[in-house]
Amino acid sequence: MKFSVFYQQAMARKGGEQALKSLLPPVTEKHRLAEIGDDRYLSEITRCIFKAGFVWRVIENKWPDFEAAFEGFVPAYWQQVPPEVLEQLATDERIVRNMQKIRTVPENARMIMDVAKDHGSFGQFLAQWPSTDQVGLLLYLKRNGERLGGNSAQYFLRRVGWDGFILSHDVVTALTRAGILDASPASKKGMSQAQEAFNRWHEETEMPISHLSRIVSFTVDN
Repeated sequence: MKFSVFYQQAMARKGGEQALKSLLPPVTEKHRLAEIGDDRYLSEITRCIFKAGFVWRVIENKWPDFEAAFEGFVPAYWQQVPPEVLEQLATDERIVRNMQKIRTVPENARMIMDVAKDHGSFGQFLAQWPSTDQVGLLLYLKRNGERLGGNSAQYFLRRVGWDGFILSHDVVTALTRAGILDASPASKKGMSQAQEAFNRWHEETEMPISHLSRIVSFTVDN
């Protein structure tokens, strides 16, 4: 299926091309991704983990308090944080006191530090990973990070501006309806089917994959 089919549907639903373009997510240039500090990546990973299964607005409103409670999310500190610090956070009213999610911070800090040893920084690692192999990146984050399966890693990548798709409910509905997706979107097969489609449309349109993904989502009635 040509991407123009999705594009025309999305334009019709959003009131024209300019209105549609105004709704597309920003994409961070690769050299900018490389310049972002590792503390910011740990912060955004943690934000997406805490949002999962929770009211997003609450997490966003409390995020300055999260930043204070986690002292800026410096990976070098959090990778070896004493257990008693985590226990104190579990009673800290400034944040959402979910111990399982709190424990992801040192685990993901260690992942970031390990990556930085090989690539210079986590940002350089992300900048070097091609958008045409997002599935490989998602599998890496799932295997080496903590609670980065499901859509959490996809939303993290979108938040930092890495160019990739999100298999949201609307995107999955649209891809399934078009006969592109016939496996679970959480499975490697399903993600690969989506990747192949977005790669093909990227070559066809020269548009960022993030934009293609958002446009596909706009073809589904909410």
